[in-house]
Amino acid sequence: MTVSAAQDARAAIIPLDNVDPALVENLLDRAFEPERKRRTAYKVREGMDWLPALSFAALDESDMMVGTIQCWPVALTDTDGRAHPMIMVGPVAVLPELQQQGYGKALMAATLGGINAAAPLPQVLIGDAEYYGKNWGFSAEATADWTLPGPWDPSRLLVRCDNPAVLPKEGRLGPWLR
Repeated sequence: MTVSAAQDARAAIIPLDNVDPALVENLLDRAFEPERKRRTAYKVREGMDWLPALSFAALDESDMMVGTIQCWPVALTDTDGRAHPMIMVGPVAVLPELQQQGYGKALMAATLGGINAAAPLPQVLIGDAEYYGKNWGFSAEATADWTLPGPWDPSRLLVRCDNPAVLPKEGRLGPWLR
C-alpha cells in the first residue's frame, strides 16, 4: 500500500512482520532512545506480542525503513476484576531526521484503518492529546480514574471508542492475560 506522506514524499506501508526485528529495534532506539524500555507503556504491554495485523513499517522511496507502528493486546481491569480488552497503539516512531513529513500519519491511518469496524475494541495510547485528538478522535476524558503500572501523565493517557459510556470509569491498564 502506498500513501502520500507529505508534499512529494511517498511512503510504502508494509506489514511489520516482513521487517527484520533488529531494524525495528534500531529505529525505535533512534526515535526514542535506548532507555525507552523503562517507560510505563512497556510495562502496560509487558509479556505480550504485538498484533501483526495492525503493525506496520513505512518505507521511503528508496525502500529504507523510516517509521514503524505497533499495536498490542491490553486490558483495563475494572474494580471487580473484569478485564476489558483494548488495543494499545504505539509506539509510533519515525526517524528523527524525517519527522514532520507525514510518515507517522500514514502509519496511524494504516493501523486504524485495519481495525474491524463491525467489532472494534477501544484503542488506547499514551501521547499528545491535541495531536491524537484532532487527527483521530483520541481523548483523555474517560481515562481520568484509570491507573497504569508506572508513572504517567494523566493528560496523555488517551482512548478512542465509539461509545465511551461502555468503558469502566476506574481500572488498571495492563497486559491482556486471557
